[in-house]
Amino acid sequence: MIATAAPAPTIATMMQDLVDSVGPVHEPAADMADLAEVIRTLRAVEARRDTRVRLGGNLFDVVITSSGMQPHSTVALMDEIQGGCGPVIEDPASGWLYWLVPPRSSSVWEPHSHAVCLGAPHTITLPSLNRATPPGPYWLRPSASDRLVPTGPLREVLAQLRPEPTPHTALAAQLGITP
Repeated sequence: MIATAAPAPTIATMMQDLVDSVGPVHEPAADMADLAEVIRTLRAVEARRDTRVRLGGNLFDVVITSSGMQPHSTVALMDEIQGGCGPVIEDPASGWLYWLVPPRSSSVWEPHSHAVCLGAPHTITLPSLNRATPPGPYWLRPSASDRLVPTGPLREVLAQLRPEPTPHTALAAQLGITP
């Protein structure tokens, strides 16, 4: 009995088999998307532009308090506790301070009467690193690569000084949630 050989695969067929074996080409690896976002963020910061970043992830979460005399006293106390307070952004238009705290702090943050902690899926716009005065949001305490604001001491100082007004109602309205 004589058997006929199967037709040799074409180059196009071999290429398609290879593509099919790798998986969908339109779905980048999850860690690659995060890496690309971090690189874009770092390039924008390096170019001294305001930069919108996603909270959560591996960078930081944010604690929001009012700004004014009491919160500025909080910054001074955190300077003493931390040997120079970690990064804090002041936004005169909203009347808020944004304290950059360790990532995933929002997942363990207990409700606080004078502060709110947010993480993913929220975002924040970081002012250019060279913006140290108004107008617009500015670095009250500049960002340093080696530190964030520790949540434990910050909670204690906020409980002691009780900065008013609290951000809860205004923030809930901005985010479209019921307090």
